[in-house]
Amino acid sequence: MTFFPVFLSIVFVVRNQSGRIETILSDAATNISSLVSDYELIIVDNASNDDSVSVLKSLTGENGQPNLQVYALTKEVDTDTASWVGLENALGDFVAVIDPLVDDIGFLPEMLDKAVCGADVVFANNQKKPAQSLAYRVGYSVFNWLYKGSNGINLTKEAPQFRVLSKRVVNFILQHPQPAIAYRHLPATGGFARANLNYSATPRVSYTKRLRGCIDRGIRLLVSTTRAPMRLVTWLSLFGAFSNLVYSFYVVVIGLLKTDVAPGWISLSLQQSGMFFLISLVLLVLAEYILNMVYLQNEGPLYHVGQEFTSSRITRREKLNIEEVVLKPVPTTPSAYPKRAA
Repeated sequence: MTFFPVFLSIVFVVRNQSGRIETILSDAATNISSLVSDYELIIVDNASNDDSVSVLKSLTGENGQPNLQVYALTKEVDTDTASWVGLENALGDFVAVIDPLVDDIGFLPEMLDKAVCGADVVFANNQKKPAQSLAYRVGYSVFNWLYKGSNGINLTKEAPQFRVLSKRVVNFILQHPQPAIAYRHLPATGGFARANLNYSATPRVSYTKRLRGCIDRGIRLLVSTTRAPMRLVTWLSLFGAFSNLVYSFYVVVIGLLKTDVAPGWISLSLQQSGMFFLISLVLLVLAEYILNMVYLQNEGPLYHVGQEFTSSRITRREKLNIEEVVLKPVPTTPSAYPKRAA
């Protein structure tokens, strides 16, 4: 097995896994201890309602496992937020985020090889997915289609949860005003060198995700990371204003060319079209204003220096007119001085 002289942090997000958490951590420590020079296992307990916290406390005792950090949340949050709890407290040169029930920790050597060779972001996509309901799969496909159309990236294939990030990427995400939300997509869209790998491993457990929670999470991700929803409101408002303007011209033309128009139709139509035209303009201005406010609120860092190099030869140092003066040591022994005449 290849050895990597790096400090690796591994983030596990668990919930109600008191029966298998000790086995998961023991297997992880066995695989990682001979892989890297130093490591830490960060466990984020996502508000378990069993005795997971008690088990984790015993594992961090004197007779427990080494290199463990445990963060027990008081209420359940989405997976991205829970993962970020571990990421922002990681100390390693590289941080791996792993779902212990789905992802294969045995694939880490291939991911670390890419990371050490220069990839700041390494994604690993498991070809074997847990069995999910038809409604969940349809909803997930629709979400990925919408997100790819609005943000240009397929989160399932191009930015899966199983990932290895360098410390530079973590520091970059920390500069974002909402890092827990930006963590999901920012490593794939931040301009860092990345690698996407595929592997095939049977998940340990096939658990069913709740469609309602995934819908809430997907809507929040769409609204907070892309302008597409508000931009759609802007275009609809613009279309409404233009349509009402065209309809007003149509009413005027009918009034001029037709003689058998019903009494009051022209004035009523112009009144309605004018009112909806003004409402559409108001919605257009409000949508653009809200879009600008959201953009300023969610705006990330303007730039990030990924690497910095300095030339070993600086010409200005060669142009400086400086003459080095070598000072000779002053003798201190009595014999070094001439004797005074009596």
